[in-house]
Parts: sequence; C-alpha cells; structure tokens
Amino acid sequence: MDVIIVDDEPAARRTVRECCEREPDLNVVGEYGDPRAAREAIRRQPPQLLFLDIQMDSMTGMALARALDPETLPLIVFVTAYDHYALEAFEVSAVDYLLKPFDDARFKATVARVRRRHESAGGFDRHGALASLLEQLERGARARSDAQPRVLAEAGTRMHMLDVAQVEVVEADRNYVRLTIGRETFHARSTLQQAERSFQSQPMLRISRSCLVNMRHVREVSRTPRGDFILVAAGGTTVTSSEGYREPVRQYLERLKLAPA
Repeated sequence: MDVIIVDDEPAARRTVRECCEREPDLNVVGEYGDPRAAREAIRRQPPQLLFLDIQMDSMTGMALARALDPETLPLIVFVTAYDHYALEAFEVSAVDYLLKPFDDARFKATVARVRRRHESAGGFDRHGALASLLEQLERGARARSDAQPRVLAEAGTRMHMLDVAQVEVVEADRNYVRLTIGRETFHARSTLQQAERSFQSQPMLRISRSCLVNMRHVREVSRTPRGDFILVAAGGTTVTSSEGYREPVRQYLERLKLAPA
C-alpha cells in the first residue's frame, strides 16, 4: 500500500516512517509537515493509507480529512494525543487511531486492521465511517469547551492549580511554557502545541510561533510602525505579534469590530 504521512512535528513523522519501513507491504510515497501541501498531494495522487495527525497548527487533521474526495478517500489512521472520550469515538467508528506515544506492537496491530479493511474494501464504507467519527469528535470538543479545566503549574518551589480561564498569556520557554495571570507567572513542562490543546475552551489567539493570548483578557491593541500588533493584557503584560502571524491576527480583530449602523 502507498502511504502518506502528515504531521507538523518532524520527530513524529520520522517515528511513523521508520515503523512503516519495517512493514514490507507499506511504501511511504510522501510525508508532509504542512497539511495544505499534503492535501494537494493527496488530491493529485491518492495513497491507499494516510497517517494523519489530528492537532496541527495551520490546519487540523479533521479539517484535512473533511477536504478529501470521498471517491478516492484513503484508509486513514489518525495519530492523536486526544483524551479518553475521543478514543471512545475512534473505537466505535471504523477508523483507526494511534495514541502518542505508541510502540511497535501497537503500530503492528493497527496495520493488521488496516490490511483487513484494505482487502475487504467493498464492504467498508470509508466515507461514512469518517463522517461518523468527525461528528463524535466535534461533539466531544463542544462538551470540553463547556467545562472550565484547570492546569498544574509551578512558581518557585510550589505547585499551583490554575483555572485556564484566568490565564492571560501563554509563552514558550524552552522545554516549558510560561503562564501569566496578572502580575504573576507560572511554568509548566509542556510544548506550546500541547498547551494550546489544554486551553481549547478559551479564545486563545496565536500571535507568533511562541505566544498564545487569551483574548478575553486583552484590554488594548495598537500597532508598530511596521504593522505588527501590540496586545496589552488586563494584568499589564505586553506582547507583540510576529510578521508571519500578522494577517491572521488582523483578520481575527476585524471580526471583533462592531458593524456600522
């Protein structure tokens, strides 16, 4: 089977590729960190099997899957770090998943199921299974957005339970993220991408590769001479958008403007 791998983390793509290389009937014909480039490649030459990360910065795996042609839809294995609810959705649908981090045995079990489905393709409604899965995942996302989750972070020698609704700014800091609430800062061992998932119940806006801002707490917006946006949070923290995120920030702010009478 021809295989395409889509994940915006190079290490994750390498892990899947190396696992595929140990399977004699899997032929990796492409791997992509940019989901939009992957979408075009899949449209040009659909593979039989697609390993697809769910959470990517520029386009989610669910959005990419939805954009594929139902007539040439490949077998999809979602690679996910999602919670238990989401895994239940995968179990009841006919679409496979790999939970990060996974070992060689788990990969082989998934590929064995893929092979069976590939051999009995006539009796397997790929598009129907995918639609059912996406509906269940979105239902779970809505349920999570109604909750007010908390995260554990440290300040000095003490650990603190923080309500995500109170966090104003999240910034990458090497192997940690720095969380700002008013004048206080906390640290948690996490990547910014992982933090973004934890804060999905909040209107978080990514303004650079290393910074997320909770727009509930933004009190002032201005611009630099070159056009980047300066955002001031309620507690006084000031952050500036990068050139690469200038247009998405502008579009987000445009949607917040009152319509003229």
